[in-house]
Amino acid sequence: MDHSRTPLFTALKEHAAKNPVQFHIPGHKKGLGTDAEFREFIGDNAFSIDLINIAPLDDLHQPTGVIEEAQKLAADAFGADHTYFSVQGTSGAIMTMIMSVCSPGDKIIVPRNVHKSVLSAIIFTGAKPVFVSPAQDSNVGIDHGITISSVRKALKRHPDVKAVLVINPTYFGVSANLKEIVDLAHSYNVPVLVDEAHGVLIHFHEELPMSAMEAGADMAATSVHKLGGSMTQSSVLNVNTKNGYINPYRVQTIISMLTTTSTSYILLASLDTSRRSLALNGREMAARTIELAQYARNEVNKIEGLYCFGKEILGGEATYSYDPTKLTVHVRHLGITGYETENWLRDHYNIEVELSDMYNILCLITPGDNRETIDILLTALRELSDQYMHVNEINELVVKTPEIPQLSLIPRDAFYGDTEVVPFKESAGRIIAEFIYVYPPGIPILLPGEVISQENIDYITDHVDVGLPVKGPEDRSIQNVKVIVETDPIF
Repeated sequence: MDHSRTPLFTALKEHAAKNPVQFHIPGHKKGLGTDAEFREFIGDNAFSIDLINIAPLDDLHQPTGVIEEAQKLAADAFGADHTYFSVQGTSGAIMTMIMSVCSPGDKIIVPRNVHKSVLSAIIFTGAKPVFVSPAQDSNVGIDHGITISSVRKALKRHPDVKAVLVINPTYFGVSANLKEIVDLAHSYNVPVLVDEAHGVLIHFHEELPMSAMEAGADMAATSVHKLGGSMTQSSVLNVNTKNGYINPYRVQTIISMLTTTSTSYILLASLDTSRRSLALNGREMAARTIELAQYARNEVNKIEGLYCFGKEILGGEATYSYDPTKLTVHVRHLGITGYETENWLRDHYNIEVELSDMYNILCLITPGDNRETIDILLTALRELSDQYMHVNEINELVVKTPEIPQLSLIPRDAFYGDTEVVPFKESAGRIIAEFIYVYPPGIPILLPGEVISQENIDYITDHVDVGLPVKGPEDRSIQNVKVIVETDPIF
């Protein structure tokens, strides 16, 4: 296919050039009706293509024209049979995957360290999650993905599951052997869904982990905006129909149900043009990014008190391959937390990182970086080391993620059940009716239907006390929590 073409973006520019008289939404009418300061900052070009699904520009909900052409080009670029554009982010694409294969009461195998959108979809569908614990890294204090042996155990115990969901790669860039997991699941006639939010570049360079489509997975939700150059909130859902598990018409129906009817053509155009860039130059972009990241990694590892893992992490079931463009910088030996490091970098160098936890910060290196941005980061980290090395006591690394709680109710039943609010520190033994998670990366500690343990309470309290971003409950201070009402026994 001719990947130099951008059918949707080109159609938008041509339509704007005609300068039509608009009697349709959006009401800003090419920016004339919006705030003057905002218009000056954004620019008239952006407003001129902020359009709606009028006939010349096709309709994302039932594409038959330029959007259909753009999606076919994307499918070719990503090695998929069908690709669907998402203006609801990868969260919308993930929910579409699950809702396309699961019905009320169906089981689905999912890693415990999934994004909250997976659990949202489980609530919407009324499915029952079968959780698999991710492999833990006791060296740097992070979770990896699930292993083939854990998936095998889950499939043997629950051969009636409707799908297996895998994260590839994880937030920290590490992958298990996805091809083996896909082949195993397919031997049970179970489709594989992949959260590929952090894997858009892996399609375009052989030194990166294998992509979901290459591994033969059935669906993959991929964030083009995270690493591939499109605008925030724009993603793709790639579908492989060769295995016979996925009905593309149902996928179109579900994604349409979850998508606004006022789809952003600016976001769609950014997907169209980013596909062009990746298809034509993706390998070169990835190679340059990998080179920058490896330079950064080597320099970080020369700084006293800091460590950034690389190829030495490979060799385990959950660490089959890794994406070097994710820089996980371990700061424990400076006697500070990742959260303190994040704040220090912001306050002293105006640097913003992707996330922080008790022991690490995560920095994403993308095609938008260059040697100058990397050197700013390295300069900051060298000063950080000079300031904190040999000053504070080094805390022992403790990976104390609580055991997966007992699931007493299907999440949907708990979420919509009769509830009451109780003090969180007194909630042990109660069934929670809302989420508690750390974001980023959005991993659940408790989800509706699970029994709260004292271990959960202590773990969450520790995170709140050090300032880590614990979110989810309606009470944002996490002083109180919503639980299922316990009815009095009848004698």
